[in-house]
Amino acid sequence: MPSYLAFIATFAGIYALLALSLITVWGQAGMVNLGLAGFFALGAYSSALLTIKAGWPIALGWLAAIAVAGLAGGIVTWATRSMRGDYLAIVTLGFAEAVRLVAVNETWLTRGSDGVSGIQGPFKTALGDGFNVFYLGLTWALVLTAWLIVRRLCASPFGRVLRAIRDDDEVAGVAGKPVLRFKLQAFALGAGFAGLAGALYAHFTSYIAPDLFTPLITIYIFLAATAGGYTRPAGAVIGALLVMSFLEGTRFVAGWIPGVSALQTSALREFVIAIALIVILQIRPDGLLPERIRAAPRADRSPT
Repeated sequence: MPSYLAFIATFAGIYALLALSLITVWGQAGMVNLGLAGFFALGAYSSALLTIKAGWPIALGWLAAIAVAGLAGGIVTWATRSMRGDYLAIVTLGFAEAVRLVAVNETWLTRGSDGVSGIQGPFKTALGDGFNVFYLGLTWALVLTAWLIVRRLCASPFGRVLRAIRDDDEVAGVAGKPVLRFKLQAFALGAGFAGLAGALYAHFTSYIAPDLFTPLITIYIFLAATAGGYTRPAGAVIGALLVMSFLEGTRFVAGWIPGVSALQTSALREFVIAIALIVILQIRPDGLLPERIRAAPRADRSPT
């Protein structure tokens, strides 16, 4: 049981990183990114292939995952610079599917649907049975670092400009802010977090394949961010823990129902998760941690 709990808590940390990615791009800058699974896959494949085929150290593989996913995020933002709203969401969804199809068909690089196996974890051989606990601590240390970065950015002038762009990018542009540059930076940062999550996932599970990076991951992360509070970094972490708890908790609850097949159990779990989150959003439409609007400072009108 302790190993299982460590395993689940590690996955919750990976989901928290993905949720922080979404907070940065969607919650702060207002760009709907439905291609989260694509950046997640880019990070996983980049780190796995560089450490296996090129012999890079794992730490460098993780940095490469951040760089590759961040660069891809910048390119996607530049290519869709004239799009917004639903159009941007559709393009990012297409990007994620394109990444998955490349992973399926370019067998010379990704081994296709067979996937990449034998991905080494940091100190896995030396740690033995203690690897899961070590990786849990490492994952959440990175989540804490990412949370501090996003929290600091949200409170900085950079974050205030992003929220102005989210609310009305034309007004922000009229105010003299370089809207495209801020969007590029926000999307690249968010995509970098997703790439790091992918690298952590690859080196934890030791195996990746294209069918592991489906749009369902993006849906889970959107649910996590929405339930926790899509504008707050802490909401991303709380939402990820909430979704992971539902995912694993319903696994046991559904198993208690007699006469239900494995396929029906899986569908029932998704149904229960959806209903629970709908209830939460009915009670708290802005999530458990809604955005805090700071009052503008009052001008000092005392006579001089």
